[in-house]
Amino acid sequence: GSKPSPGTIYPVLKTLKENKWIEKVKENKKEKKYKITLEGKKELKNATRKFIALFCDMHEEFEK
Repeated sequence: GSKPSPGTIYPVLKTLKENKWIEKVKENKKEKKYKITLEGKKELKNATRKFIALFCDMHEEFEK
């Protein structure tokens, strides 16, 4: 429930951009806009698959 700070957001955006997972599409004085790249979509799909594999196997642990 809290709003992330610029100190949290900007390092993440920088890393995503360096990895070519996002690209800047527009910038003005008040805002920057990014979009996910094809490589970013592939990475998101892989990360989602890993997350599901890890945590779906753990559902039995939470039922105890």
